[in-house]
Amino acid sequence: MPIDQNDQRLMDLMANIAAQDASSAGALKQLYDLTSSRMFGLALRVTGNREWAEDALQEAYLNIWRIAGDYRASISPPMAWMGVIVRSRSLDFLRRRNSERADSAVELDDYLQDTIAGEGNDPLDMAEASQQAVALRQCLSRLEARQREVVSLAYLRELSHSELAEQLKLPLGTVKTWIRRGLTQLRDCLGRLAS
Repeated sequence: MPIDQNDQRLMDLMANIAAQDASSAGALKQLYDLTSSRMFGLALRVTGNREWAEDALQEAYLNIWRIAGDYRASISPPMAWMGVIVRSRSLDFLRRRNSERADSAVELDDYLQDTIAGEGNDPLDMAEASQQAVALRQCLSRLEARQREVVSLAYLRELSHSELAEQLKLPLGTVKTWIRRGLTQLRDCLGRLAS
């Protein structure tokens, strides 16, 4: 069965993201630009709440970034694969909202080691993960203190935008803006360090 041209483009972007090289951040941005409106519609249908759908979608694309290497075109088309991730993240988001959970403090280095290093103890992987962790720390240090705090709380403690706004006594729009700008600055900084 021939591969659709749009599917082929998405598969190429997925391969670039999986390579985790200098072009990966740009490939993720292109993938997001091409697919996010449809994926947002799915997240919105699952969560029933625009803000929750935005948060779930953001989590889903971070997950896609991390596991793009697991994608197999022989098993499913890219939109179907991403749809499963978005749906899963949306359901996870609903579960977190519906259950009480204790805030757990996670050290940034431990988090980075677990997510970047992967499952193996391959020395090359560990060296690369260490370089990525150093690069991320450098880029995080370039953010303003409040912005770094908001981004860290959002991703390390998995707090929603509204939970952050409430905890930090900030307007919701300010929190969303700081996170969006912080992630953009991190992506640009990491892109410069990788090249």
